[in-house]
Amino acid sequence: MAGYRARWVPGAALAGIVAVGLTGCSDGGNNPSDTASRAASAVSSLASQASEALASATAEAGRRLDEVKNGVDARSAVTLGTPTTASDGRTAVEVTVDNKAASTKSFAVQVTFKDTGGNLLDTVVVTVSDVPAGKTGTGTARSTHKLSGEVKAEVGTALRY
Repeated sequence: MAGYRARWVPGAALAGIVAVGLTGCSDGGNNPSDTASRAASAVSSLASQASEALASATAEAGRRLDEVKNGVDARSAVTLGTPTTASDGRTAVEVTVDNKAASTKSFAVQVTFKDTGGNLLDTVVVTVSDVPAGKTGTGTARSTHKLSGEVKAEVGTALRY
């Protein structure tokens, strides 16, 4: 998904906005209920942006999988490593594919990132191209934005073509 970037506001930033809004920084003319109302509005706006980012990432993953022609289910040929967090805050996981076909094949693998409660945080598609017959290939799936907390990675759709 080169060039694709989703807008995302991490939970820490959201919490910070709520905390600032609820402490009531006043310019002299605001009352606490106005401050609380503005904070609630900001939280709602950020939640909406987060939801839109996830919807955009999901749509992009679907589009990438739809581009694969004559693909066959390859979920059983895919293994994922342990998710790690890079210095930029994005989550990455190694994707290994095993080509058991008699000829060179490529793989499109959808990786979903979820929190410990099973809630979808992000989804991406990684392509592992031109894996020789009987060999394995690797790629790295990176989240489209910073993810916080413990993140689990799962194989969604996997196609061999």
